Amino acid sequence: MAKEPIKFRSSKHNMDYILLTVVLFLVGFGLLMIYSVSSYEASVEFGDSAYYLKNQAQSTMIGFVGLFVMIKFPYKALQKMDVMALLVSAVLIILVKSPLGITRNGASRWINLGFITFQPAEVAKIGVIIYLASIIQRLESLGKNVIRTPKGLAIILVPPTIIAGLIYLITNNLSSAIIVMGIAVAMLFVAVPDYKWFVAIGAAGVAAVAALVIAVSNADATGSNFRLARIQAWLDPESYSTDRAFQTLQALYAIGSGGIWGKGLGQSMQKRGFLPEAQNDMIFSIICEELGLFGAFTIILLFVVLIWSCMVIANKTMDRFGSLLVVGVMAHYAIQVILNIAVVTNTIPNTGITLPFISYGGTSTLFLLMEIGIVLNVSKYCR
Repeated sequence: MAKEPIKFRSSKHNMDYILLTVVLFLVGFGLLMIYSVSSYEASVEFGDSAYYLKNQAQSTMIGFVGLFVMIKFPYKALQKMDVMALLVSAVLIILVKSPLGITRNGASRWINLGFITFQPAEVAKIGVIIYLASIIQRLESLGKNVIRTPKGLAIILVPPTIIAGLIYLITNNLSSAIIVMGIAVAMLFVAVPDYKWFVAIGAAGVAAVAALVIAVSNADATGSNFRLARIQAWLDPESYSTDRAFQTLQALYAIGSGGIWGKGLGQSMQKRGFLPEAQNDMIFSIICEELGLFGAFTIILLFVVLIWSCMVIANKTMDRFGSLLVVGVMAHYAIQVILNIAVVTNTIPNTGITLPFISYGGTSTLFLLMEIGIVLNVSKYCR
């Protein structure tokens, strides 16, 4: 007896509401923590304890508009925009050096279009995901082994490498460049699960990092290169407690003082002028201080559910392009969460990576919500 063909589910009621619920909770919790963490600094600097909260809430509302637009937008149409997505990303990154570019806290990573100010690196992450999902699907349609040829691998990896290079050279944003390449490697791994190549790449990367760490540890701590200085501070934070490792040590003090249950929401001491810019990259340390190990574990568990939901959607989606889109978004979230928590706990050298939906940052929240909109759109067409 012939089996009935599997049909796509197209009703809006069939999208993944578990994923949407987790995202809503993370966004709401992020707004709560941003107010808790930034209220002291905002009242001192701007005379308004809700200054950062208002800015983040405004960006979040725009982000939800983007989310619902992407839920309704036919995601398969994105495949026709693959090359354009890369070109637009490259042009926006280059515009950082134009009169449209603006500098904040000594970093030139934003452009101002009049009606919106954003980081082109965030656009580039979505652009790379769209390009890779499209090109991998196209190469696979030509034959099983086409993607494994040197030409196929070059078509996949060279464009993201160029984008990552532009991000690093023009905006000096190493963390975003690493995330872009991490997304590319993760999507390639799904398309070509040839473990020996990735083990070799990983071993080479670990060896290179180990060699760099050894070289830095033996170098003179002049601080002339801030990236090398960060590695030196990571290796021996106590020796640089007043300058390079000050933020890291304050974050560790916050984590250690929180204990199992924390001091209570709003009761952090480190946010009161001790931990600089606590609402940004280091917000996880204040979560640990105020809500303890229990609160930190709960947030990590929610991110695990979010990433797991993306993996389930990617596995159940019959459309290869849609599946790869979800894989790219999943890789983006996983890499960013892992790197942020690793930085806060001093597991890796300090670098500017925000915690999705929790850290202060309008551009990041806007584009992260748009990515979730794409995933929820794809989830409507699962088996």
